[in-house]
Amino acid sequence: MRTTVQKYGGTSVADVPAMRRVADWVAHSHHEGNPTVVVVSARGGETDQLLRLAGEVNPDRPPREVDQLLATGECAAAALLAMAVRRLGVPAHSLSGPRAGILASGRHGAGVIAAVDTTEIRHRLADGDVVVVAGFQGLNAAGDVITLGRGGSDTTAVALAAELSAARCEIYTDVPGVLTADPRVVPNARVLPGVDPNVMAEMAFAGARVLHSRAVELAAMERVEVHVRSSFMPGAGTVISGRAVEEMLETRNSIVAVAHDLDVARVLVRTATSGRDPAPEVLAVLAAHTVPVDLVARSGPQEDEFRIGFTIRRSDVDEVLTPLREAVAPLDGRVRVDAHVGKVSVIGMGLLNRPECTARMLAALATAGIPTSWVSISQLRTSAIVPRDRVVEAVSLLHETFGLAGAVPSMATV
Repeated sequence: MRTTVQKYGGTSVADVPAMRRVADWVAHSHHEGNPTVVVVSARGGETDQLLRLAGEVNPDRPPREVDQLLATGECAAAALLAMAVRRLGVPAHSLSGPRAGILASGRHGAGVIAAVDTTEIRHRLADGDVVVVAGFQGLNAAGDVITLGRGGSDTTAVALAAELSAARCEIYTDVPGVLTADPRVVPNARVLPGVDPNVMAEMAFAGARVLHSRAVELAAMERVEVHVRSSFMPGAGTVISGRAVEEMLETRNSIVAVAHDLDVARVLVRTATSGRDPAPEVLAVLAAHTVPVDLVARSGPQEDEFRIGFTIRRSDVDEVLTPLREAVAPLDGRVRVDAHVGKVSVIGMGLLNRPECTARMLAALATAGIPTSWVSISQLRTSAIVPRDRVVEAVSLLHETFGLAGAVPSMATV
């Protein structure tokens, strides 16, 4: 039978009862005859605790040593889960990311998977073992452990599924699937039974936390079918596949979900005109630090002052603010950051061909007195910047405006 790859997030293995529940599910997969590979994140809260400890020991937090430290969280979770599975009489073997053949490149804290050598995993599967892999980490060319940054465990699972030609990659989390909005903000958000990979990637980039955009993009490239399910309640969850486009996308409604992101900062760079365009230098700073940029707008060549505005993650501001100021200093440039903002987005298909969706979105926010700025529109997403303290209100309003509500997910209905 084809291998099944499962991934469990930090909340799914946060304590002993949760760990044993996951072990039961893994054992069930093994007893069905499926060669099973499990990828785990660090237990809930452990990564933050390790980061705090690193800061207390050394406020500079050297990146290489931080990676060595953080990798232990996933390794501990993998070893504990393997023990829990063995307790059920199922052979299980834990592997660190490097031992599992995850080869990575890039800078510490933001590595990317370069290749996967599945020799050790295949050997263990041939012996009849369940293989439990520590996510979020790999081995770089210098022989050091390197962590994979945001979404690292999701990406590890998808990469292993691709290299092992797995039947599917199952992502288990603390929500019942991909929903029309964050259920912590919109209690009547509805589970989407199927989502196109391109739509899912936009949702993830716009702030949906259930699955990282890197993992979605890799799954689409490698044609890996991803199933997102809850590890706390039964249910079909959501299938992310090119074949799994929900019926509503092509008929009643072009909007499928509302996403929001509070990890946002608005950056405005101004310089005097000098005969050369500073935009490439500004964007090169962001690229050098692997910082994604969104909602970019700039002045034209005939204007008296050069201006470029964009949004980045608020958590990345400290890393790039000084290099940005240094890049524009020769032109008497200034960099201003506004961290009191958030981003709300409506996600769907064909939005450039349906300008009424953007008009409806902005009209609803304006009627509620929620100011917007820096609007961006693509075929799959319309995003607007709003005041940070109005984001939750905006999400609920747009979810209602586009008729996305459904029954509250429960054990019986999911």
